[in-house]
Amino acid sequence: MSDSKSSYLQILKTTSLFGGVQFFTIIISIIRTKCIAIFIGPAGMGIVALLNSTLNIISGITGLGIETSAVKHISSSFKNEDLNSVAGNVSIIKKLALVTGLLGVCATIFLSPWLSQLTFGNSEHSFSFIFLSITLLFKQLSTGQLVVLQGLRKMRFLAKANFYGNLFGLLFSIPLYYFYSIDAIVPTIIVASLSSVFFSFYFSKKVVIIKTNVSKSQITNEGKSIIRLGIMLTLSGFLTLLSTYLVQIYIGKTGGLEQVGFYNAGFTLLNSYVGIIFTVMATDYFPRLAAICDENEKVRSSVIQQSTLSILIITPIIVLFLLFVPLIIKILYTPKFISIMAMVCLGILGMLFKAVSWSMGYILIAKGDSKIFIKTAIGFSIFSLIANILGYYFYGLEGLGLSFLIYYLIHFVVVMLITKKRYGFYFNTEFYQTFLICIVLCIVTFLLSYIHYSLLKYSLMSMMVILSLVFVLYQINKKMEFKDLIKKKNE
Repeated sequence: MSDSKSSYLQILKTTSLFGGVQFFTIIISIIRTKCIAIFIGPAGMGIVALLNSTLNIISGITGLGIETSAVKHISSSFKNEDLNSVAGNVSIIKKLALVTGLLGVCATIFLSPWLSQLTFGNSEHSFSFIFLSITLLFKQLSTGQLVVLQGLRKMRFLAKANFYGNLFGLLFSIPLYYFYSIDAIVPTIIVASLSSVFFSFYFSKKVVIIKTNVSKSQITNEGKSIIRLGIMLTLSGFLTLLSTYLVQIYIGKTGGLEQVGFYNAGFTLLNSYVGIIFTVMATDYFPRLAAICDENEKVRSSVIQQSTLSILIITPIIVLFLLFVPLIIKILYTPKFISIMAMVCLGILGMLFKAVSWSMGYILIAKGDSKIFIKTAIGFSIFSLIANILGYYFYGLEGLGLSFLIYYLIHFVVVMLITKKRYGFYFNTEFYQTFLICIVLCIVTFLLSYIHYSLLKYSLMSMMVILSLVFVLYQINKKMEFKDLIKKKNE
């Protein structure tokens, strides 16, 4: 088998492995979201969204980005499948996780009155933030375990830890929401984070790494390396979270908490359910890219392969989503949420461009190119904030979907220009041909959704689903023969 076929097979195999477990995780998330929609309604969902956004901002700052920088550090040090080669790194990372977690707790408690005032316009939620501060420690402790599994590419344990953490968090959350409604918001967030940390430790223990004593100089030197990259990622993540946070506050003040709930529901659909495919693929993609970051030709080959499979996987998902979006919204939420349909239909077209710019963007992180990374992060965050506010101001929820599409179209073009100039990266003609057909398939399906005659509309859209599946299967078969895939699966 050629190296190219072998690489495509490895990507698809890992994606299907982690994706299978993530599918059940999505089901769990759907049930949780449905319960929130039923038991506490759009306003309650708005409160959950604002609390989580605020906590994510604090966590994004105090966590120092170790959830990504630590993965790169472990992947680069992991040689010849020798666990002892990363023993010192693992010890340092777990210490950093504890320290950053405690830092998050202290920051949240200290800032709780101000956070409540800024987020909700009053101090009534100060104690909510104080109680929720413990979740930042749980999150960092969980991160400290999971990044080790990801860096060592122990995907089965990583997937199971995420799955069981979500499952048991849900099982405890449902009765709390049922009996206590909005009063259960804080306890359920705490229970969910406690469940995650428990299972991350449980599955991390299955990878036996000999404990090693680490000197203060080692902690300082290695820690600096991890934190340096982490701060770069922290700033980028903080800017993204801050942009989302400010948009939510703007929507809350101009449209009310219910509109915040609709906004959060729409982007949960796009980023958490449809966008989960990026989380699945990045789990293996980033460690693999980090290990070869100094070899530009290998990096180029890996990015092209990842981008190709990304668009082939997400195209039929987008087409299917456009066909069933009214049903999906009613199943996931309630009929009241149907007002987000236009927003998510426009927004999901942007996911196709995100699939490619996402694959290219990891080059900057893998290479640790801090200067250009920070500049682009600041520029894109400002653009995203302005685009979302203008989109909502002029067109309401539908405008948010349009701004999402425009953002990722521009993001794709800019990242492509940056990676070409700095690293000589470029896509081949074959990729552009495939990408163009995927774009046409998605846009045609989107336009067909505006046909008023239902029978004709759904008949034509169903044909587009079949056409997209045939095209994708044909392209995947070109990259890797299915008999090779079956053989590889049975190994």
